[in-house]
Amino acid sequence: MAKRRLRTGPTAALPAKPDLGELLRLVQLADPNARRDGDDIVAVDVRVHAPVEADKDLTGGELEQAWAVRVAAEGPLPLDFFDRYLAEGLAFRLGGLAVCRGEVSDPADGSAESGPAVILPVRPTAEELAPLLEQDEDDEFLFTAGEIKAALVPQKGQPPAVQELLPFATELTAVELRGDDPAKLGALALELSEALNGIPVDRWRFRIDAPEDLVPVTEETQEDAPEEAPEDAVPPTAPAPE
Repeated sequence: MAKRRLRTGPTAALPAKPDLGELLRLVQLADPNARRDGDDIVAVDVRVHAPVEADKDLTGGELEQAWAVRVAAEGPLPLDFFDRYLAEGLAFRLGGLAVCRGEVSDPADGSAESGPAVILPVRPTAEELAPLLEQDEDDEFLFTAGEIKAALVPQKGQPPAVQELLPFATELTAVELRGDDPAKLGALALELSEALNGIPVDRWRFRIDAPEDLVPVTEETQEDAPEEAPEDAVPPTAPAPE
């Protein structure tokens, strides 16, 4: 396939071509109703175009080789910057960079002000949070858990990842978490979601299933990932009974 430059927009620039099945799985973390349409993926208000090999100029030379996954609006512009968050979230999960309006950014940059959250259908009380969070003496909306800070924030918009809460939601609320250790943030988010029947999400509003989902992808983490057994591998047979 000949390389070609893509028009700028919400795009995940990846160091390797992603598997389409894995790409769909990741998009469904942001929108459970996302589906394949040929080699593209259609999610709420957007189309995630199939990966194409792009010129390294797409990332200003940051990636020697780049596979571009562009997110385009289907009809009116997506609400709540869903297209941009989707591109950034995919780039983070797949160890790439995000390109939006010609600007290249690294979603794994730890300097971001936002962080993971737990989305709840109703605002929790201090008593409900007490087993895991300690309330700030001066602000009823602020809490701590060791070095982690938490804040109760009314949820703006309705992220597709939490749509299952919406039929029952009376006051959609985010428990926003901030801290320097992504794994600890993820572990606390999962604990809070289990205790309060909420949905844990990263800062791009992708659902998280494990603390490691918040840890940036590096060559080391890719090497540490368990290898899948080859399809033609034959499991060892048990010894025949005597």
